[in-house]
Amino acid sequence: MNEAQPITLHPSDTVAILPSKVAKGSDPLATGNPLPVAVAGGHKIARATHQVGDSIVKYGQIIGTATQAIAPGDHVHTHNCAFSAHDQDYQIGVDLDAARAAIPQAAPRTFMGYRRDNGQIGTRNYIALCATVNCSATVIRRAAFELENSGALEPYDNVDGVVAFAHGTGCGMAASGRGFEMLQRVLWGHATHPNVGAAVFVGLGCETMQVARMKAVYGDDRADRFHGLTIQDTGGTRATIEAIKAMVLELLPEVNRITRTPCPASDLKVALQCGGSDGYSGITANPALGAASDLLVALGGTAILAETPEIYGAEQLLLRRAVNNDVAQKLIGQIRWWERYTEMNDGSMDNNPSPGNKAGGLTTILEKSLGAAAKGGATPLAAVYDYAEQVSAPGFVFMDTPGYDPVSVTGQIAGGAQVTVFTTGRGSAFGSKPAPTLKLATNDALFNAMPDDMDLNCGDVLSKGVPVADKGAEILDRLLALASGEKSKSELLGLGDHEFVPWQVGAVM
Repeated sequence: MNEAQPITLHPSDTVAILPSKVAKGSDPLATGNPLPVAVAGGHKIARATHQVGDSIVKYGQIIGTATQAIAPGDHVHTHNCAFSAHDQDYQIGVDLDAARAAIPQAAPRTFMGYRRDNGQIGTRNYIALCATVNCSATVIRRAAFELENSGALEPYDNVDGVVAFAHGTGCGMAASGRGFEMLQRVLWGHATHPNVGAAVFVGLGCETMQVARMKAVYGDDRADRFHGLTIQDTGGTRATIEAIKAMVLELLPEVNRITRTPCPASDLKVALQCGGSDGYSGITANPALGAASDLLVALGGTAILAETPEIYGAEQLLLRRAVNNDVAQKLIGQIRWWERYTEMNDGSMDNNPSPGNKAGGLTTILEKSLGAAAKGGATPLAAVYDYAEQVSAPGFVFMDTPGYDPVSVTGQIAGGAQVTVFTTGRGSAFGSKPAPTLKLATNDALFNAMPDDMDLNCGDVLSKGVPVADKGAEILDRLLALASGEKSKSELLGLGDHEFVPWQVGAVM
């Protein structure tokens, strides 16, 4: 494509995106209005005249309001475009038939997974050390470190490692309510995750988050994979580290017995994520991941979109393809909660995008969300889940999470996602365990600048005209390879040990 030609995304758009930097004094729209400043690629220029108060439209949707007069060819960004109200006249299910028709034809696919006795299918095989409280964070991290560096795991080819899920809460909190329940779901969801062959819960002993209570709530049908101890009953810090190590050494032979076998792609649950987004995210990597999500849905699998603050302004597009009113109302309730939550904390939904997002061309949360929602493809919205709730419905689903990547992915993995796909335009050093992360670059420059972090380049959708559908098929191929044991770049770098961050809601007491 001619780099001087801006990208028009929808016939009604009043702005166009620049595919590359345009010099001061040039006129990419041939309007007779030369640019007063150089404009970076991924940023917007006006296709039409805007008066103060006029809506600015991109992707066929309102992304903000003009705060000053804008002439055709002018750079449109934070200096002349502000966050504003968006369409909340929700039309539930009106696009459901079209969404059903959007499910593509797909021949059955398989991956090489770990089939567990209880029917779960894993893509990795970890031993998990789970802290019930921050007081036990150090002992599990120390035990994992000493085990990983002792050579004790080397004989066990089918064990991916020992991972410590340490966090900063578990006590000084209410013993009931949403915050408590979410932490319970996160801890139990990781301990009993399909990618975990065995788990050891480690507590201090006197904390609010008690293992016995957790077992009473969720049952103990996986007792062969579940173990626990406390620092107070074991004899202190060093004694507990040694006890954890001894327990893991006993578990290793049994965890190692499982081997990979062919499993249908319908068994996959995939977490859809984006971070460090830019102006290219909504036209390259996110739509391509959306195409891959549609293919996964066609195969009977599950695509989990999340980050409620980052669909704000695009929720109406999801509601139009909700399978029923109950699903729609649950999502609307989550949107309303976030509006109250940000207001209560003297914030705004427009506190997101970040400075880096804005440097990359994203001006308001309404614009960012429209691009982010593209990860969810075009198929029906089958279900909506609370944070870290177990995902049971196949198809395209949504989970309520913050936009902060570690917190969001922690919830999706707790809900059962065995792999994560993460798009980024500015760059990301994210990784996750026990579910590995595949990272997609939105532009060629990033892919070339961070080759050790980026798994796949989606910039060629723009630079070489690769069809989005073809890129989606490529992403699905890489996803199945990852699920079959191929290491992602983040795994090779050893990322994922510190990205376990449960969402903390409620008073710290």
